Amino acid sequence: MSKAITRGVRVQVRSKFVPERSSPPTSWFFAYEVTIANESDVAVQLVSREWIITNGEGVVQTVAGPGVVGEQPRLEPGEAFQYVSACPLDTAVGTMKGHFVMTTGADERFEAEVAEFVLLDPAAVN
Repeated sequence: MSKAITRGVRVQVRSKFVPERSSPPTSWFFAYEVTIANESDVAVQLVSREWIITNGEGVVQTVAGPGVVGEQPRLEPGEAFQYVSACPLDTAVGTMKGHFVMTTGADERFEAEVAEFVLLDPAAVN
């Protein structure tokens, strides 16, 4: 699990290996659950995201775009948003990290960090 707080926006991520969608030794599939909680005293809205995905051989891929899972959630103070997404990899282990671009009611933008988390097929550690 990873956890980061930027300007009162807490981002937590849990990942898990999905064996039924994987085909080792050529492809592995991982799901991850993201919780974004607004612990600040102002409303924030998620505008876009950027993920940096690194496979077990050090190959880096960047994925960026508007919103998450087709949404750009607005969070009042004390509210949270949770979603599940997935990442295919060509190695049994990798990492993800990144950020969400957030805006406040004053149209100020900032990047809420997503701390690095591990994507791991448990069989790969044996």
